[in-house]
Amino acid sequence: MAADISLTVNGEPRRTASGSSIADLVAEIGLDPRKVAVEHNGEIAPRSTLGDVMLSDGDVLEIVHFVGGG
Repeated sequence: MAADISLTVNGEPRRTASGSSIADLVAEIGLDPRKVAVEHNGEIAPRSTLGDVMLSDGDVLEIVHFVGGG
C-alpha cells in the first residue's frame, strides 16, 4: 500500500496517496478536471497536463471550480 503525502489545498491540510497526479486529486475531491483551474506551488498548471503532474509531499495547490449557470 502506498504511503500518504501531505498537501495544502485551498489553504487546508489534506492527505492523498503517494503517486497521485493533480487530476487524481481533483477527481478525489469530486470535481471535473475539465472544469477547474489549478495553481501548483505558485504556478498555473495547464489543464492539459493535470494527469501528468505528480504530487509531492508538501505541495501547495489552489483549485478553482468553474460553475455554469445564468
